[in-house]
Amino acid sequence: MRSAATLLGARRIVVPANGIEFEIFEAGAGDRLALLLHGFPEHAVMWRHLVGPLVAVGHRVWAVNQRGYGATTRPLEKDAYSLEALTRDVAGLIDAANPTSVSLIGHDWGGFIAWVVAIRKLRRIDALVALNIPHPLCFRRALEEQWRQKFKSAYAAFFQLPWLPDRLLSARRGALAERLMQFAAGREGVFSKEEMDIYRANVSAPGAATAMLNWYRAAGSDILEAEDLDLPVDAPTLVVWGLNDVALGESCLDGIDRYVRNLRIEKLPGVSHWTPEDAPERVNALILAFLQNI
Repeated sequence: MRSAATLLGARRIVVPANGIEFEIFEAGAGDRLALLLHGFPEHAVMWRHLVGPLVAVGHRVWAVNQRGYGATTRPLEKDAYSLEALTRDVAGLIDAANPTSVSLIGHDWGGFIAWVVAIRKLRRIDALVALNIPHPLCFRRALEEQWRQKFKSAYAAFFQLPWLPDRLLSARRGALAERLMQFAAGREGVFSKEEMDIYRANVSAPGAATAMLNWYRAAGSDILEAEDLDLPVDAPTLVVWGLNDVALGESCLDGIDRYVRNLRIEKLPGVSHWTPEDAPERVNALILAFLQNI
């Protein structure tokens, strides 16, 4: 099996930030940083289609394994996965990279963290890209008002239970995680066996499933309760949305323009939640065109 670094066309580095050590896959060089944040239950290797194109147009790319994932430090305590901790991780990584410009690109949970970093203005963000993740307040409103979104998000309530979801997610070397991902993809061929082997090894590592679920248990509650998420996003923002998302309905985008000064939304029919992997050529083209104009 080829390594994540090989699949990404990157070199593996370890970067200390915010009191923990991050496993990062770095490609390219220079002062224009593209910081890539994966979601649940994935790994930095999810960005394998995007790293090369970003490097080709002059970016230094950091594909991060976030707190609790891969070989990044995996704290045991639930509170170590608070929204405050996860966003401070990103701020610390930006400080460590010391770039002149930052393009923050996130999918799923990585997108939520990217949104909040931009909303709270923890660091200067020159461009924000959110892939199949809405503004937190739009998600909150959809969850409160729409039974369809309540149904789609019911799995997150199950994740709040102690020990049971942890065991199920990691059992049989991550077999359930693979089934969930394949179900959400809706078709064969979105994930190669090499990539899925990395995802399964990732989720079945000791303590990893609990760490991943603690994002829902800690930061998930914070997303629903934070009172400062209505601040305007100043960074130019691109939202790319696969319309076949089984976890997040298109209505989660309603009202997003209230919070973002410079917004572009691109909807992709027939594409699942896993946008960067399900439609890499279309997604890459949208991201590169957007960043070219920043």
